[in-house]
Amino acid sequence: MPEPSVTTGAPPKLQDENQSVVKAAGMIGVATFLSRILGFIRDMVLAGLFGATPAADAFFVAYRIPNLLRELFAEGSMSAAFIPVFTEYHTLKSKRDAWELASAAFTTLLTIVTGITMLGIIGAAGLVWVLAPGFHDDPARLEMTTVLTRMMFPYLIFISLAALAMGILNSLRAFAAPAFSPVFFNLFIIGCALFLAPTLPEPILGVAVGVVAGGAAQFAMQLPGLKLRGMLFGFKFNPGHPGVRKIGKLMIPSLLGLSVTQINITVSTILGSFFAGGPTYLFYGMRLIQFPLGIFGVALATAILPTLSAQAARGALDELRTTLGFGLRMILFIMLPAMVGLILLRTPIVHLFFEHGTFTAHDTAETAFAVLCYAVGLWAFSGVRIIVSAFYSMKDTTTPAISATIAVVTNILFSLFLMSHLGAAGLALATALAAMVNGGILVVVLNRRLGGVEWRSVINSVGRVLVGCLPIVVACWWVAGAQIWSHPAEWMAKSAMLAVAMALSVGGYLGVHAVLRSEELDVLWGMVRRKLGRLTK
Repeated sequence: MPEPSVTTGAPPKLQDENQSVVKAAGMIGVATFLSRILGFIRDMVLAGLFGATPAADAFFVAYRIPNLLRELFAEGSMSAAFIPVFTEYHTLKSKRDAWELASAAFTTLLTIVTGITMLGIIGAAGLVWVLAPGFHDDPARLEMTTVLTRMMFPYLIFISLAALAMGILNSLRAFAAPAFSPVFFNLFIIGCALFLAPTLPEPILGVAVGVVAGGAAQFAMQLPGLKLRGMLFGFKFNPGHPGVRKIGKLMIPSLLGLSVTQINITVSTILGSFFAGGPTYLFYGMRLIQFPLGIFGVALATAILPTLSAQAARGALDELRTTLGFGLRMILFIMLPAMVGLILLRTPIVHLFFEHGTFTAHDTAETAFAVLCYAVGLWAFSGVRIIVSAFYSMKDTTTPAISATIAVVTNILFSLFLMSHLGAAGLALATALAAMVNGGILVVVLNRRLGGVEWRSVINSVGRVLVGCLPIVVACWWVAGAQIWSHPAEWMAKSAMLAVAMALSVGGYLGVHAVLRSEELDVLWGMVRRKLGRLTK
């Protein structure tokens, strides 16, 4: 039998491009899965050591500051603005021209983020005062947050350079090193939390050291890949370079456009500081959401952007529409069942992974409530990343910025209303609702811009996904209602129950799609068969 095509009736060239997107996304997903597993271990270590204590609240508020700037200046706007321009240089100009652009961008970025870091260290006390108003009545916690902020600000330099390296390698369709580099970030934090923190008068300071060291390792891991491809950038201060200016013009509006989720999470952190344990509950809740979002949503968005950029550079809008529709179908094929599973199994998952040491049953209940409120927007968080990639591939960063501004204002209004009724979890729900608003605006504009995006195939795919979720509901409901979760011990039995729920859910979901002859499942299964065929030769 012939291999299934990615999109029915698509030209062979487009089939190959879409298959390469799925292949790259799969590899990125595997690497991200390993990183997320280590991230879970990291979070379990931190939860066991610090629970939802004032020290933990101080750390998560302090970490939010450089993390937001990372999203704004690095993984968000830098990647989104750099990849289309670098792809254009690499596709239409010489390798030397592409290297000079990379070197000029590296030097300019290093200069900017170093200046921002120095200003951040100097003004840390003021930043913390603004971002943690709930700490004003606790001078000790306010001071600890300020110290942690100063310690972690240099992380911005390393992670920004790591994002630039990732942009170059991804543009060259080299995804392995950038995808695996976050593994070392988590390893350094785990190591410092376990071995350095206990030796310090304030143990939480050891975790801050791990953040900075992990960021440096994440950058260093990508340098061999750049050197191998002749793109190891040098110091070339040329902010007037035409490519750098073009990146800057694209980057300024995208500072808000692609980073709306992080900005909304930061708003939640600010308002969450008014609730005891609020920043910690929101952090761990979002960590669970980021597990499927990072493995599949970010992976597919990362893999699809170079393909969309190349199609836009050639003016092949028909191919771009088809690739975008394919990306949306694949993301919903994975994210909708993940959303259902997280909602139904939220309490068992939080209980099993985090309720150890100083993390109490009350902390589990509050964190699970935050997971529920975040999870209802999981499809929107991931879908926005795909849709925004289409705008950026066409070098339009203004439209996402306008939409994001509306979403941020919406998030603030929802937050102020919901926090009085739902506490810290209301802030999570506001973030999810804002993502839906952002996605709705972008879909309407993009549909008008491209003249349609194969919506019929997307809607049909969603219908199959909803039918496929029925076994997930049955399996997760049964396991979540078991009496074992009320017992204080029996961790092995609880782990087995959770594994059974996941196995039954995945098996039932894929089984329904096999009966319905789902095109998305055919694509994934075709890739698995080709991979197995190469391994058995």
